[in-house]
Amino acid sequence: MSVAAKTVSDVIHSHFGVLTRAERQLAESLLDNYPVSGLGSITTIAENAGVSTPTVVRMVQKLGYKGYPDFQQHLHQEVEATISNPIAKHDRWAQNAPGTHILNRFADAIMGNLRQTLTDLDTATFDDVAALLSDRKRTLYFVGGRITGALAEYFFTHMQVIRPNTALLSSNSSSWPQYVLNMNPGDLLIIFDIRRYEQEMVSLATAARKRGAEIIVFTDQWTSPAAKLARHAFRVQIEAPSAWDSSVVTLFIVEALIEAVQNSTWDETKERMKTLEGLFEQTRLFRKPG
Repeated sequence: MSVAAKTVSDVIHSHFGVLTRAERQLAESLLDNYPVSGLGSITTIAENAGVSTPTVVRMVQKLGYKGYPDFQQHLHQEVEATISNPIAKHDRWAQNAPGTHILNRFADAIMGNLRQTLTDLDTATFDDVAALLSDRKRTLYFVGGRITGALAEYFFTHMQVIRPNTALLSSNSSSWPQYVLNMNPGDLLIIFDIRRYEQEMVSLATAARKRGAEIIVFTDQWTSPAAKLARHAFRVQIEAPSAWDSSVVTLFIVEALIEAVQNSTWDETKERMKTLEGLFEQTRLFRKPG
């Protein structure tokens, strides 16, 4: 992961093995309520972690920051990035836009996002999620936010063809308790939540966990709060030269998972597809060539 793409959380995790006992205690305290836990004064952070202020200074320098102010500046920038609205994002990109065509700028950004995401993605995590999605004993529940709801629906539509027992949660969060009511231990709740995270997702994930469901989260490099409740989380690079975040790499992972699940259950999936095609014929949903 490039320095520019790293969050403070990433840096802490990558240095965990070289920290002293007191520094690990501090690191765990910072990660426990990240990033809010790192926004106080150096004295407050030390007291909350039960360590000395010199320990805080030593650890942030060991992490590669010039000092505590530099550490906090990175945290503040990270928080600002997660709450940026489309106008702020557009203005930030416009200030530094090179003279090349938007197609080239966009392609460069997306390819960079894809490379970075694949570098960070653990293939064992991908394989385990694919296996969980393939288990027909589990009911799959999909949900997304104002923008990511389209990704949740896309994933659901394909999985609904591949296997039974799938559900797409309504965009109206007031109806979510009825879905949670039907969740059983081992069922999967697949959440899409990117920056400007929706508080309802944490409440939903908490309720689903209490019912014994397992959580899969698709989020961004800054990480949705709902990811703390997840068995697995896909952290995807989403920035693009636009007022809007990019969904290209998230969709890439979704489509790869669709193929992995379809391939692992092909005999059953093929029969479902044949039956579905017959239903399309009966309803004359699609025009025939000729």
